Amino acid sequence: MRLFRTEPVEGMTRPYARRWWALLVLCLSLLIIVMANTALTVAAPDMTQDLGLSSADLQWVIDGYTVPYAALMLLLGAIGDKYSRRGALVLGLVVFGAGSVAGSLVGSATGVIAARAVMGVGAALIMPATLSLLAATFPRAERAKAITLWTATAGLAIAAGPLVAGALLEDHGWASTFLINVPIAVLAIIGAFVLVPPSKAGHHDRIDYVGGLLSVVWIGALVYMIIEGPHFGWGVKAVTAAVAAGLGLVLFVVWELRHPRPVLDVRRFTQRRFAGSNLAVALFFLAVFGAFYYLTQHLQFVLGYDALDTGLRMLPLAGAVFVGSALTAYFTPRVGMKVTVTAGMVGGTAALALLSQVDSGSSYGTFVAPLVVLGLAIGLALSPCTDAIMGAFPEAELGVGGAVNDTSLELGGSLGIAILGSLLSTSYASHLTDATSGSKLPTDALSSAQDSVGAGYQVAQAIGAQAQQLAAQASQAASAGNTAQAAELKAQATQLAQGARQMADAVGSSFSDAVAHTSLIGAVILGVGTVLVAVLLPGKSHLGEQAAEAVTETGTETVTEAEAEARTETETEKMVETETVTETGTGTEAEVSGEASELTRTGR
Repeated sequence: MRLFRTEPVEGMTRPYARRWWALLVLCLSLLIIVMANTALTVAAPDMTQDLGLSSADLQWVIDGYTVPYAALMLLLGAIGDKYSRRGALVLGLVVFGAGSVAGSLVGSATGVIAARAVMGVGAALIMPATLSLLAATFPRAERAKAITLWTATAGLAIAAGPLVAGALLEDHGWASTFLINVPIAVLAIIGAFVLVPPSKAGHHDRIDYVGGLLSVVWIGALVYMIIEGPHFGWGVKAVTAAVAAGLGLVLFVVWELRHPRPVLDVRRFTQRRFAGSNLAVALFFLAVFGAFYYLTQHLQFVLGYDALDTGLRMLPLAGAVFVGSALTAYFTPRVGMKVTVTAGMVGGTAALALLSQVDSGSSYGTFVAPLVVLGLAIGLALSPCTDAIMGAFPEAELGVGGAVNDTSLELGGSLGIAILGSLLSTSYASHLTDATSGSKLPTDALSSAQDSVGAGYQVAQAIGAQAQQLAAQASQAASAGNTAQAAELKAQATQLAQGARQMADAVGSSFSDAVAHTSLIGAVILGVGTVLVAVLLPGKSHLGEQAAEAVTETGTETVTEAEAEARTETETEKMVETETVTETGTGTEAEVSGEASELTRTGR
């Protein structure tokens, strides 16, 4: 038996025997690229202190990963389809590992941001490759189950990131949160060669590089605008990015509609199932990433848990994701994806609504129920959506399909952090102003405290340190026999100590109120989105009619919901391709037949 897999999966007459081991490699690759973001939220305080990061520096350390990650996925997914999906996975792991090593060695904000950007490029290769290899390796009958496990891994990574980072930070510096990626990437590379069969598209047409580059421009500019505007103000940079995103999107759509082989056929977004699934993924991760952004801060700063304890307290989310995934695997084939996806989004809305009850007296127990409900919701909703998105693409475009799913995910996450993070910051600053009115706190100190909850506690600690210094001076004055001065200094120290406690209480209560206010708005956003998704997604009865028609045509064939939907989408693809060839006048009858043959390859 050969050590490395060399037989392409497309040439196999039977399903690949070691496909579940291959899925383990794909899930391991997914795990580290999701953890790279969630672990950083826990490592950020140590990194800020060690490197002297400003608020803007820290924001770009986090988002320097997101911009290239989101912008490049579509183009790199198409390149992986044409040349090698496994090759894209391995190259991505190499780039990701190299960026991780660089991130652990640099000693400046600029260096860390650059290293994170390199890791983002690697992630843009890895993420669509994991889904395209999954879809190519598994027969359609098993694909939904495999995608369920893939989604559960993503949910696990969201909670595992803080836990792993917290454990490392107990005895090591923040650089260890970068280096932990390296052995995992090496293991995944070896596993890719040993367990994952090669795969690529059956055709050899030229890639639509113009469309791909336009996608890089408009998605990159959009993500940059989402980050820059809410956090740093709508100045020249944010406005320029907004214009570039809008113009780039228009040019991209026009180009793709006219191109005979577009990198992404935008007509797919007119299909209710496809459009609704992408909207559900984007909205869900808007809620998840936004909530995760402020929950970890509340656990660390307000409730005072260290990095490891914070990670441990996020575990109910991970466990609930697996339970939700098991439920959706059982219910979706029976009641249809519209029911399970809608139920999941209702659950996500309920979780945010529960978080709106947080106040200054809330303990960790207040967060357990929202974390569990949110985890169940993730498991219920995301697997059917990912399966529907991947099912909309023929075998030759699985990398593009994975990229579309992951771009929706990443855009939703970026919007969640930007929108909910901005609302949180504004609400916190407003509540802190009200809480400290009449306290005679210097304007510059209040301004510093309003920057973030961490900065607020630093201001309180600084006031406490001044109180301790005055208390020490009072003790020295008393020893020197200067009773009057000692009494005056002691009174000042007592007043400052009381002010420090009041300031800390004001910061904690203001942030808790901001969490409640932001969660309520998030619940409203996700609730409205739930209604839109429920309207867009077709019901099971609609798909059942399509299946019945297929049975009538074939006489004895059994057709599942997914297969019925895939057939409908295949017929649409045929019509689009035929119309394109007719319009351009360049296609022969044989070419049209070849296109139709390829497009009907929706499973082995």
